[in-house]
Amino acid sequence: MKVKLAACLLAVSLALPLSGCSEQEPVKLVLTTGFRHNEIFRLEDASCTLPELMVYLTTEQNTYEGVYGPRIWEVKEGEEGLSDKLKNKVLAEISQIKAMTLLADRRGIQLTPQEEEMVAAAAEEYYASLNDREREAMEVNRQLIESMYRDYALADKVYRQIISDINPEISDDEARTITVQHILIKTVTENADGTISPYSDKEKTKCYQKAQEVLSAAQEGEAFEALIEKYSDDSQGTLSFGKGEQEQAFANAAFNLGNDEISGIVETSRGYEIIKCISTFNREETDRNKLKIVEKRKDEVFGQEYDSFVNSLAKNLNEPLWESVALIHDDQVTTSSFFDIYKEYFGQQ
Repeated sequence: MKVKLAACLLAVSLALPLSGCSEQEPVKLVLTTGFRHNEIFRLEDASCTLPELMVYLTTEQNTYEGVYGPRIWEVKEGEEGLSDKLKNKVLAEISQIKAMTLLADRRGIQLTPQEEEMVAAAAEEYYASLNDREREAMEVNRQLIESMYRDYALADKVYRQIISDINPEISDDEARTITVQHILIKTVTENADGTISPYSDKEKTKCYQKAQEVLSAAQEGEAFEALIEKYSDDSQGTLSFGKGEQEQAFANAAFNLGNDEISGIVETSRGYEIIKCISTFNREETDRNKLKIVEKRKDEVFGQEYDSFVNSLAKNLNEPLWESVALIHDDQVTTSSFFDIYKEYFGQQ
């Protein structure tokens, strides 16, 4: 079985916190006092220390640098640098792991002796992979690494138990994926800041007249691909999608077409569309979409229980210590295998 939790954590994207794996919100921590030495936060009686956080942070830092180079942290997004975004992402990830270990305890979920052996072996392998400078910089020992892998395995196990009975039958009709070609005549300007400026009524009238001319050419037998190349304002001429994956007006028109049929002019939020159906049923894409629908429903079920549980927890953040956390910039600190080693041991369950 693929490890859902590991797959989410391994996604190389600064914009995606762990909560992106399902519908639940990341744990929101509030400032308090009375922390123990090196304690970053507490959720009820679960605690995260600075060395634990640094293992996650350093692993992800070196993963990003391996892809984008060490100068990635010089990039700014508004007032927040990417290093701050990474810190917040890691805080969301590890706080969710801690919350899920508490949920495992409430559900009476424990690791089996075999799983405990796997935790110990994974910890031994990861700790042995660290050089002296890495151990010193992150302030870790083998016992701490073993505890982290145990938390990770428990979080994974509680997720799998919650979704274990979710195996809905998805019909071909529900998951049906179609393939179309389309020509877009834009009636809006898409600005660099993500906003949209609509054309004037006079400009829209011209666009509609143009769409009518294109539709007439298509109906008279001119090659649709050639019309796409000549007139479309969208770089994607061919689309495959299921129900609910496109704007409603576009989807309604597309799903009502037969093979090789051409729609009338369809107005969407982007402009006027002319759609040609290439296939009313794509077997391969439909089967893939069934898997996506099942995963979405599993995440929804998990998210409902997780959200309800997390909302009941006391959440406390050691803000002064958190603010002092920084990335480690040291040529001798290159470790990035924490999650990879976990996957070696738990990835085939």
